[in-house]
Amino acid sequence: MNFSHIGTIARLELIQRLRSVGWYILLGVFALILLGVTVLSFAVYSFTEAAGAGVYSIVVNVVLLLVVLVSPTLSGNAINGDRDAATLAAVQVTAVSTGDIMVGKLVAAIATGGVFLVVAVPFLALSLVGGGVHPATFAVSLLVLAAEIVVVAGIGVGLSGLIARPLFSVAATYLVVAALTIGTLIAFGLGGMALRSETTSYNRPYDSMGNVDCDRWETYTYDVPRFDRVWWALAANPFVVLADATPTVYDANGWPVDMFGQVKYSVRSSQLPPEDYRWDECDRAMTQTPSPAPREVIESTVPSWFVGLGIQVVIAGGLFAGAWARTRTPARMLPPGTRIA
Repeated sequence: MNFSHIGTIARLELIQRLRSVGWYILLGVFALILLGVTVLSFAVYSFTEAAGAGVYSIVVNVVLLLVVLVSPTLSGNAINGDRDAATLAAVQVTAVSTGDIMVGKLVAAIATGGVFLVVAVPFLALSLVGGGVHPATFAVSLLVLAAEIVVVAGIGVGLSGLIARPLFSVAATYLVVAALTIGTLIAFGLGGMALRSETTSYNRPYDSMGNVDCDRWETYTYDVPRFDRVWWALAANPFVVLADATPTVYDANGWPVDMFGQVKYSVRSSQLPPEDYRWDECDRAMTQTPSPAPREVIESTVPSWFVGLGIQVVIAGGLFAGAWARTRTPARMLPPGTRIA
């Protein structure tokens, strides 16, 4: 591969984007969305001492949301779009190699997703002024966000080289991204509800006078969903990866101060198996087993972000490698009706 050739391919791809008025309209709409989200986020976290931490986490998640929604459209036709326009063959007969084309297209797709992060910089800076953002949280969250941008770009470019028609490759990219974001949630919810088990509730009964009978226990058995058996289904979700990898900052009561920690706490809580419920009204001190604090739950459960990110990298890398093989010239086999020149 030649870095000069890669830069040329990426530059040509980006110039096509910059010439489009719709691209600037899209960025303007994104900036307006971030402005509204930032204002509302400050209103939500105004009662906390570290309001900036909450606002920062929301802005980063919104950037990831926009990347997930927009990048498939911009990268899902990177290869077959040029083939359909009869410009890919003209490039392939030059000194540019297949690797140069593939990597150049990938770099352009990553840069396109990175533009959203650049637009978000003023809003991220505003949240930093609000205070409470830990340096580790800031650094790790941006690194994971960048990794997710690369993964989504790789999926789009890969499918654009494997599928002949741009419309179908864009749709397929959306389906893969939707499987990672929404499909994992559906699998988690349905799987947890399908795998059920019995648990028992213990309470003191009342006598005919309405007084608590401290000599007996009343039990009630019922079914509960077993999300602890399917929590791993959420591992590959981009938003879960972002939250789970980001270091958690807690307030004085042990509660997460930002959205990263709140999502992490919700996901990690699903790893805990259901327990029998016991309430003793005869215990005047009401000494019941307290529920574990969020900090205890997070520190006692298993992180999964590296597994989820690994699954995403394998998917994106496999699709990208397949597209590389399909784009290599001379081509041994192409789908019927594929335009070459």
